[in-house]
Amino acid sequence: HRSIMVESIESLKLHYAGQKVYVSGNILLLYQPGNRRRHVSPDVLVVKGLDPHDRENYLLWEEGRPPQVVIEVTSESTRDEDLYDKFEIYRDQIRVVEYFLFDPRGDYLEPALQGYRLKARRYEPIKPVAGRLPSRELALHLEIHQRELRFFDPATGGWIPTPDEARQAAEAERRQAQAERQQAQAERQQ
Repeated sequence: HRSIMVESIESLKLHYAGQKVYVSGNILLLYQPGNRRRHVSPDVLVVKGLDPHDRENYLLWEEGRPPQVVIEVTSESTRDEDLYDKFEIYRDQIRVVEYFLFDPRGDYLEPALQGYRLKARRYEPIKPVAGRLPSRELALHLEIHQRELRFFDPATGGWIPTPDEARQAAEAERRQAQAERQQAQAERQQ
């Protein structure tokens, strides 16, 4: 649960780096001014048009905009809250545009990845496209791959990289650049 949450947050942060998009998760989202008891803690939240600096809590009335996307990684202990309580709060109180639920083991949700889009104050199921759930808000598609939640970019035709994949690609580029410098130096010496 935790690793999927962290990898999703970090993958989206990398994807939106340099843009005004706030990506976080496991943060208290307080949605009723002055009432500290009215809060939820989304596993992943994305807010477009907001500076991506760290926040201690997300105070809806101070930020002035709800998250456009929330993702909950559900489990036996959280499924009822994710399917009922949070579903209603995200829809009715906070007005999250797109709400996704992911059951990595496929034990509690059928199908294991579900998405809902707010339309006329109701959540309507998002229909899969080529086995993926398209998110209009993220301009990405969500997909299950080997029990992991992945984000597919239809603009590039590939997955957005995970933090590990991004590190490996950067290291490969560094090694390639170093090899090219060494070859150029060898050619100059000859």
